Amino acid sequence: MIFDLAFIWAGLIAFAVLTYVVLDGFDLGLGILFPFAKSDGDRDLMMNSVAPVWDGNETWLVLGGGGLFAVFPLAYAVIMPALYMPITVMLLALVFRGVSFEYRWRTTRWRGVWDAAFFGGSLIAALCQGVALGALVQGIEVTDRAYSGGWFDWLTPFSILTGVAVVVGYALLGATWLVLKTENALQNQMRNYAWYLGAATLSLIGLISLLTPFQDPIYFQRWFSLPGSLWTMIVPVVMLALVWSFFRGLNDLKDLQPFLSALGFFTVSFVGIGISFYPMMVPPSLSIWDVAAPDSSLAFALVGAVILIPIILGYTAYAYWVFRGKMDPAEGYH
Repeated sequence: MIFDLAFIWAGLIAFAVLTYVVLDGFDLGLGILFPFAKSDGDRDLMMNSVAPVWDGNETWLVLGGGGLFAVFPLAYAVIMPALYMPITVMLLALVFRGVSFEYRWRTTRWRGVWDAAFFGGSLIAALCQGVALGALVQGIEVTDRAYSGGWFDWLTPFSILTGVAVVVGYALLGATWLVLKTENALQNQMRNYAWYLGAATLSLIGLISLLTPFQDPIYFQRWFSLPGSLWTMIVPVVMLALVWSFFRGLNDLKDLQPFLSALGFFTVSFVGIGISFYPMMVPPSLSIWDVAAPDSSLAFALVGAVILIPIILGYTAYAYWVFRGKMDPAEGYH
């Protein structure tokens, strides 16, 4: 199994998506919190904290989407029509958000407009990602290896709930990132926000976890029957440890611990989704092997991935290393 090319590529796509979520999540969350800053100086500091790394974070979104198109073309052909609206709106929101990084520093008169674009782009992108996730979890209707559902099948109470959960969770990541990167009043404000956002995120994770097994009978079977339940028992145990670490870190005024714990919430939740999905790439009917490209294509693409992914990881790690430590309010984004 470990030499199964389709299985290896499914793991690489999952890794790219998870890496995007944990890296760009705090980036988008910071934008969601942008209007709550108490001064223009605080907003400048918030944006400066991610200015050196935000565009690199989104590399993983390109890798995940491009990889899906290249190595799982049938999955791409089914998922895109099913989620065309939320994915298109998400991409447009990311464009406006990216432009605001450059333009808000070039103007005084229109700065409020670009602040609104930064907030709105972050909020809408996060919401669309959560809605798309919820729509995928609840299942995509497929007939004869093609999408056969309606235009608005993605819009349901469950998908809206997952959209709200992602917005709140990203805001939590943004708050804990600012606890890590700032000092004094802004740090205290974000530490206070992190308490409430942490409680809200965990409540939403719990609610969605309760509802997910009922979205499809196969999810229920995997979570509550052997051997799947052996894996699912680990998930809540690890989550409880992360909850303790998160609130203990906030209570002890730690800077890094709450951020890492919040990233852990997303990682464990992602693992839980993986347990529900596997081996489906397009639940509930198309498996990894059903949607994979020919082995020759998978092998050819894998050569490039083996070369490029370590390079991307290397320059990403280097960027975070160079810009480590607390933000200096006197430093600006250029």
